[in-house]
Amino acid sequence: MSYKVGPNPETKQLELELCQRKCLYIYHYLIDPQFGFMNARIQTWFPFQIQICLNGREWLARQMDQARIRYQRLDNCFPWIENFEKAQKLMDRQLRTAWHSALKRFVRMLNPIHGKIFKGFPIQYYWSVYENEWATDLAFKSPSALAAIYPSLVLHAMTTFSSGDVMRFLGRKVHGCFQGEIVSDFKDRPEGVRIKHRVKKNSLKLYDKFGRVLRTEFTMNDPSDFKVFRPKENDPGGECKWLRLRRGIADLHRRSQLSQAANERYLDALAAADTSIQLGELLRSISRPTTLNGKRIRALRPWSQEDVELFRAVSHGEFSINGFRNRDLQALLFKGEPTSQKERQRRSGRVSRLLRILRAHHLIKKVSSTYRYVLTTKGSEIMTAVLTAQRITLDQLSRVAA
Repeated sequence: MSYKVGPNPETKQLELELCQRKCLYIYHYLIDPQFGFMNARIQTWFPFQIQICLNGREWLARQMDQARIRYQRLDNCFPWIENFEKAQKLMDRQLRTAWHSALKRFVRMLNPIHGKIFKGFPIQYYWSVYENEWATDLAFKSPSALAAIYPSLVLHAMTTFSSGDVMRFLGRKVHGCFQGEIVSDFKDRPEGVRIKHRVKKNSLKLYDKFGRVLRTEFTMNDPSDFKVFRPKENDPGGECKWLRLRRGIADLHRRSQLSQAANERYLDALAAADTSIQLGELLRSISRPTTLNGKRIRALRPWSQEDVELFRAVSHGEFSINGFRNRDLQALLFKGEPTSQKERQRRSGRVSRLLRILRAHHLIKKVSSTYRYVLTTKGSEIMTAVLTAQRITLDQLSRVAA
């Protein structure tokens, strides 16, 4: 983006117009004492914009060298670190960086005459985040350990996660006002299979690195879909409210919180893909009658249409954040609005009995001091297995068994 001078037909004067123009960029590749290998570029036309690319793993390697922590490094991941806990603390320290001061020194290197150019109108660079990638790595002790479960994780993500699930991973809900595209795809690359879930310009990926590290990675290109608790920009001392996330570095720490939460929700969902327990063994406990407060409760029928619809309703992605209520399930299990008070009571009673069945089998639990319920770990495992079995084809099942 640069300026051009053009006539204004209304004012009959020449004016500056900001637009996209062709210009040259000067690229710098360097090994920085703090950030390690990095690159920076400057636009040679006014207003001399600067773009800097940093890699957090490269930076972490520098930190571990200074702390004398031994590690094994493959590209931008660490299959082995002598002390993972200390390394994580070093990584967390990156979030407390005084970014304006840290980046200001690159201005002096890239544009040494900045002070002369703006001598009559002193102005500093405004730093914003064009794109950030936040990766969470799980290091395995051997390639065989990861290879044993990775196909099951990929298959689980491909056949189980719906659009609502993808939105939940990003801390959002699918609603009538949503305008965008939710896409899940996978790519079979030479180094392994990568699965990617994209919501508009933001995405969440899963892939293995060198057969040793399982990585989930959240990429944020459009922060406007997220919120941060802050005062208004024109009232820094005013009341804090949940406002749109900005591109400026002031909201960088909030970006890290949102990104880490997305990765954790995704990994928690993948954890439901049990790779060792047989399906029959997993379902045996719910296929028998049980009791709750001394009353007999019927067995669940995982292959019946009624119970599958119930599992599908309580497993809705939007409920994994705040849980679900009786009326939330009514909207999913019954068509249309109730036509009378009697019908409304009938629906509420029906859902209450279904919730009692799920509680008796320890598939859901009540959130204290609320009317909401959430899935238990057992419930998440069983319902994920049942719903996956409903979606999977015989061809896919044959390939997995092979």
